[in-house]
Amino acid sequence: MPILELHEKGKKIRIPFTPGPSVRDILDTTSTRVRSGCNGNGACGLCKIRVESGDVNKPTAKEHYFIDETLQVNGVRLACQILPTSDLSIEILSPAPKSEWRSLPAEYIFHRNDEFRIPEITQNNINDDYRYLYGIAVDLGTTQISISLLSLRTGVRIAARCGPNPQGEIGSDIMTRLIAASASIACANELSERVVRSIGEGICDIAHREGIDLGRVVKIAIVGNTAMLALLTKKNYTLLTRPETWMGTIDCIPEDTSAWNTMWEIPAGAVMEVLPPAGGFVGSDVLAGVLASGLTENSKPGLLIDFGTNSEIALWDGKALTMTSAAGGPAFEGCGIRCGLPAEPGAIYRVRFNNDATEYQTIAGEEPRGICGTGIVDLVAGLVRSQMLTEKGLFSPCYADRGFVLTAGDSAFVLEKKDIDLFQRAKAAVGTGISILMNEAGISYHDLDRVFVGGTFGKALDIVNASEIGLLPPVSPDRIELCGNTALTGCELALLSPASSDLLRRIGEHTKVINLAEYRYFDDIYLSNLYLRPLEDHETGR
Repeated sequence: MPILELHEKGKKIRIPFTPGPSVRDILDTTSTRVRSGCNGNGACGLCKIRVESGDVNKPTAKEHYFIDETLQVNGVRLACQILPTSDLSIEILSPAPKSEWRSLPAEYIFHRNDEFRIPEITQNNINDDYRYLYGIAVDLGTTQISISLLSLRTGVRIAARCGPNPQGEIGSDIMTRLIAASASIACANELSERVVRSIGEGICDIAHREGIDLGRVVKIAIVGNTAMLALLTKKNYTLLTRPETWMGTIDCIPEDTSAWNTMWEIPAGAVMEVLPPAGGFVGSDVLAGVLASGLTENSKPGLLIDFGTNSEIALWDGKALTMTSAAGGPAFEGCGIRCGLPAEPGAIYRVRFNNDATEYQTIAGEEPRGICGTGIVDLVAGLVRSQMLTEKGLFSPCYADRGFVLTAGDSAFVLEKKDIDLFQRAKAAVGTGISILMNEAGISYHDLDRVFVGGTFGKALDIVNASEIGLLPPVSPDRIELCGNTALTGCELALLSPASSDLLRRIGEHTKVINLAEYRYFDDIYLSNLYLRPLEDHETGR
């Protein structure tokens, strides 16, 4: 894979990339971005860089307009006009201000077709001005917020961003936030205001960098897990702290969104749709995932696992849909792990064991700052395979005292026994959810025709490693599809098509929700899933 190399504040940054995107787009997936204001079409002339080495295409007409020949001779180019195919070394001459929002690569957003085209829009005789009207889809996650902006005429996604959910400063897990909000109206207001403000910042980041007039946004759709929607709208969040309400429907539909329109700089007449959850902690994000993946469109059994702080699981047995949520906590996001880090630039996301040495890769090729969820999966699986860690999660004697040192030096990253424990509990929660849904449906793992794995975490998973330690079902790898953000794609479909929006609601209304805490054999299944080994079918006499 070719490398884009640059220097920033004395540090060398090496960014692996797949040929196709421009230098600007490659940089936009990292925390080091070049200034821009025109959706990368060369109209603003802001994204100036200097090519220090490497083969690039000849300057375009737009570059001749903005950059004189003397500067061109010295390697000055526009980042949006260079489509690198091999190693390239550059200097950013016009850096953009630092932002917590990064471009969400297209491969991290699930798509069933190259682009969405909505018949009831494209086949009508519409004024040409309609092509400049936009819609915004929002996937409100516990740890990350993902936002995309689409053309309502063509259905084409123009840009997508992801950024941290600022509620994490109050609590990394769902229950901590719900309890805090239930104890104080002021805290509940703050939790809502934080996420509303953050969504606005993400929308403005898209508008400023892509040259979008937010005055032409006419519709917004939002999906999320139930707790995040309740805290956003400040409705019924106290119900989620009471176990007796976990099987019922939670109303998260806002009564007035005018303040959101103002903060997001969206016209007052724009339609704001918060798509309702299925029930309990099963939110509209997993319903959107079912819609996007087409899980229920097949007569054969299929499974959707949407990984996150609140992992949600949907099982289609060929006739009926059953869902549950597994409170695995934020371990999959790297939170709570001593050397953990969310999936952001500098996070170790891939680990390989090569004899006695370990090799790793970081997101965006930046210097390692910690390890994210997929890197932990690789590391744990490798340790078990190398017999440095037992199935029970115990280190071999030579690692028992300190743990496993992944990187040496002053900023050594060490995986300790308590980190293993936290990961095992998260893995066991998801495995238990899968096992209980399978047992209730009366089907075995070999009956599964497809397994869809959603979430940014899921997109980068090593299927073999995840299956070996019981995080994914023991099925043939060719039956497992790493989809990326299925929730955002489903939200986009609901945004673009009234029929898709109605279908999403019907899916929720006809779904059976299972509360794991009330399941008779929960403890036995959970304990067996703590082991770092493949999942097994459970016969519990349902």
